[in-house]
Amino acid sequence: MKKNTNVDIIDVAIKAGVSPATVSRSFNHPDKVLMSTRKRIEKAISQTGYIRNRAAQAIQGKRSGTVGLIVPTLDNAIFSNLIQAFSVEMRKHGFTMLVTTNGYDLNDEYTLLRSLLEHRVEGVALIGHDHSDETYNLLDIRNVPVVSMWNYKENSKISCVGGENKEAGAEIAKHITELGHTKIAVAFPNVKENDRARDRKIGVIEYLNKKGIIIPEYWNIKTEYSVSDARNCAIKLLDNYNHPTAIIAGNDVIARGMIYAAQSRGLNVPNDISITGIGDFSSSESSFPSITTVRMRPNEVGKKAASVLLERINGDREADPTRIRVSVEVKARESTKLINN
Repeated sequence: MKKNTNVDIIDVAIKAGVSPATVSRSFNHPDKVLMSTRKRIEKAISQTGYIRNRAAQAIQGKRSGTVGLIVPTLDNAIFSNLIQAFSVEMRKHGFTMLVTTNGYDLNDEYTLLRSLLEHRVEGVALIGHDHSDETYNLLDIRNVPVVSMWNYKENSKISCVGGENKEAGAEIAKHITELGHTKIAVAFPNVKENDRARDRKIGVIEYLNKKGIIIPEYWNIKTEYSVSDARNCAIKLLDNYNHPTAIIAGNDVIARGMIYAAQSRGLNVPNDISITGIGDFSSSESSFPSITTVRMRPNEVGKKAASVLLERINGDREADPTRIRVSVEVKARESTKLINN
């Protein structure tokens, strides 16, 4: 189906049943427009995919030379290597990058996407596949070149490059059980709007269940992607319940918080308790103890995702999604050890 990327303010006005001046006023002076009218205009904007051209003063027809990247957070090292690799590859081809964060809020992500498109970015990179219907709809209506990074999905709506996070979860669970652990806790963030964490946790739980290992609710730790929050959550577990022999954390940031908690309670990692992460961040190998984790290859993901987005920008935007699966690999280090049951 032919996409309409030339929707203007007149189209919005006709759809909303108001004048173009009223549409303009709703953008610039919303307090001077009735709420009921604003709602009609907002609905018309959503239905038409209209984007304000804030770069209208630029020479007509000139490409912006920019791409947008929306990540959940810039805190810690979760996405730093990924962003760096993606940015370097885009710069090689003359593109600069606008980066923004949604704080794991999919409603904010939609607002940020609109803002990036208002600045006439030529393509957009997102993280994972959990996005609102409004976001997917806007990408489709505007026919935006887009790629998802960090999570491979064989039936993704948009092009994607990443590891299979469910496999990553299963692999780290397999590693822990092969070390003899059966008393295992897990530590993950809220997975409701985070497909990467959700797939990892599903992979862990399904593998453990196949081995006949059931995780008690009090060993199911819920934490933010924060060293301090992970530490506090783990301390509550260690102070109030018998401690497990192993903890599988949703990523290396959480794993580090778990290690600090264990150490603060006089436990030796890994002699008293083994702790793993997922992600293999740049500091995980050099920390003490070094963290057993799953390598997700962010540099490879970022570079390949940039290539996919460039192909979309310069080629056929109507082509089927490109899906590239990047292998994952367990990296056994000092934070885990074999035990004798």
